[in-house]
Amino acid sequence: MREITVALVQMKPTLGEPSENLDRMSDLVAHIATEQRVDLIVFPELTTSGYELGVRFTEVAQRIVGPTVNLMAQRASEFGLYIAFGMVTKEKVESVLFNAAVLVGPEGELVEEYHKIHLRGEERMAFKEGFKLPVTQTEFGAFGMMVGWDLAFPEVARSLCLDGAELLCVLANWESTEMDEWNTFVRARAYENTCFVAACNRVGEDVTVSFGGQSMIIGPRGEVFASLADHKDEKGAPLDGYCVAIFDLDDVRRFREELQTIQARQPSVYKSIVRKY
Repeated sequence: MREITVALVQMKPTLGEPSENLDRMSDLVAHIATEQRVDLIVFPELTTSGYELGVRFTEVAQRIVGPTVNLMAQRASEFGLYIAFGMVTKEKVESVLFNAAVLVGPEGELVEEYHKIHLRGEERMAFKEGFKLPVTQTEFGAFGMMVGWDLAFPEVARSLCLDGAELLCVLANWESTEMDEWNTFVRARAYENTCFVAACNRVGEDVTVSFGGQSMIIGPRGEVFASLADHKDEKGAPLDGYCVAIFDLDDVRRFREELQTIQARQPSVYKSIVRKY
């Protein structure tokens, strides 16, 4: 039995205020971890900055490892857990920015950094796309990370799972007008790959875009282990909050052996998948 406790934090970052957002994130980690034992806390995409920053992304971007990662790693060490969160990172060349997901671990270390591959709309003007899909081995099992629109591409989740991922962490800024799409994709990725999906989406508005929340943890057979779908105000707008679920990663192996979905693939027939449109 490989039981793991995962929390999703559905929050509204303050646009362009990394220090304020980091303070909130730090407080939320402390609050959640002191209420119950938690092994992994997942925050949304671009949690430290907000989404609609345009050229100001260059002002908030940090290198890895830098002050933001150090602070969250310190929090992870303090409470003996993993934390996944979204931020803007940069390379040595100052103009090269990435929409990144960062995973820090219970030893106070940087565990993984993933760069969003599928950039949408104006993101292409701010960020460079990533080109690697890392799978992280932990004492619980293998984790993979996806950011935002990556969720819409089944190749991402499938590639991660073929490389061993049992839990997919999705860090998102999914728009409130597209929540049917969000719900469908999250459950589809879990069903397709017989895996757990911890999908964390932000709430609130930036300048022109509002975000739909409905963060959820879905099991290998589409079971809802935790959800914030009903966490709304009297007008139906999604609220800040968090949810927690306990589940057994051994269920992934059990259902994969039972259903044979991964094993029954016929890769030699799928050549067109890697052909550019």
